Amino acid sequence: MANEKTSKKPERSKAASAAHTKGHAASTTVAAASPVTLDSRNPLQKRRSVEGIVVSNKMTKTIVVKVDRRVREPLYKKYVVRSRRFKAHDEKNEAKIGDRVVLIESRPLSRDKRWVLQSVLRRAGQAPEINV
Repeated sequence: MANEKTSKKPERSKAASAAHTKGHAASTTVAAASPVTLDSRNPLQKRRSVEGIVVSNKMTKTIVVKVDRRVREPLYKKYVVRSRRFKAHDEKNEAKIGDRVVLIESRPLSRDKRWVLQSVLRRAGQAPEINV
């Protein structure tokens, strides 16, 4: 009998156990009744997207896009343009140098490619549309 171990759980009062089961049942019915989750968006809508200019399309199915952003310089309080270059997957080789494009975040496709071409907003050489 020395090897037998008895593990007793602490006893709950009947009111506490009834409240616990009632709350548990209520939470399961709410979860089962409402099909809407916390984030009901399409997984493609959760991905980041950036807009930039194509600076290179010399690689097969890959473009290099320069994305500019304006940042306030802390000391002089002037706005400065900071830029980054992203490599993006272009399946149909449709983007040309100078095109304004939208990239969407994706899984890693190669060592440097983490973006995919979503759409071409404006072709190089086209005048921007002016609403008059």
